[in-house]
Amino acid sequence: MKILLLGKNGQLGWELQRTLAPLGPVAALDFEELNLEDFDAVRKTIRELHPQVIVNASAYTAVDRAESEPEKAYAINGKIPGIIAEECAALNAALIHYSTDYVFDGTKGTTYTEEDIPNPLSIYGRSKLAGEQAIQSAGGAYLVLRTSWVYSLRRDSFVTKVLSWARGQEILRVVDDQIGNPTWARMLAQATALVCAQAGSDISGRLTERRGVYHLAGNGFASRLEWARLILELDPKRGEQIVKEILPSLTSDYPTPAQRPLFSALNCDRFLSTFHINLPDWEEALRLAMAA
Repeated sequence: MKILLLGKNGQLGWELQRTLAPLGPVAALDFEELNLEDFDAVRKTIRELHPQVIVNASAYTAVDRAESEPEKAYAINGKIPGIIAEECAALNAALIHYSTDYVFDGTKGTTYTEEDIPNPLSIYGRSKLAGEQAIQSAGGAYLVLRTSWVYSLRRDSFVTKVLSWARGQEILRVVDDQIGNPTWARMLAQATALVCAQAGSDISGRLTERRGVYHLAGNGFASRLEWARLILELDPKRGEQIVKEILPSLTSDYPTPAQRPLFSALNCDRFLSTFHINLPDWEEALRLAMAA
């Protein structure tokens, strides 16, 4: 299986390089090697490499900065996924692309399914939804995997930030009104590789049969405060912490350029019933990540 991985240096991309490697040759690129705002260069690269599957882990993820850089956000998150999908269709290749829980407004009050109508609150969320729609319009063999609160200990993430805060502050204030599915990047990468392995040599045909939008995130959900408390509890170097108290706060206490959904937890039953793959409970995944 010949694979093109985009976004190799991100939290997810780093893990994907390793989980995809046993399946066949992986051409892994990042922004330094391929300018995703150069649409012609993207088309040319795909045609030259002629992969059987493209795994697109690249994205514009600066949620707040996107409010002042909408053109860049829409180019990378909205237009490029459609271009990749068009090239995949032309090559009879498959596309696996990642989206976000931020396509929802967080007002439902319970977990979101794929049937729920998106209503993003931010430029970032709208740009990611535009990318989903562009892929669907191109057709072909594709999976759009919406995920939530992805973290890694190898890259800057909420987990590494909490660990850093705990070493520099005696009192931490963390919002308890944002709720989602903490998702370890390694588990998400492993699930992606399993989907590819299941499909085998006919990945385009198999994914055409199952194409669509799926939710794939850590099982269960938590507030950011609950997540932070478990991070500190599982810290393998707790002796370095100086934090004495962790207190709840509200999202409204910290105004940001981009509005975030409050309850954006995802229901992943459709992915489980289709591919028979389920990510572990978010608490168990965090224990494994902190011990890795």
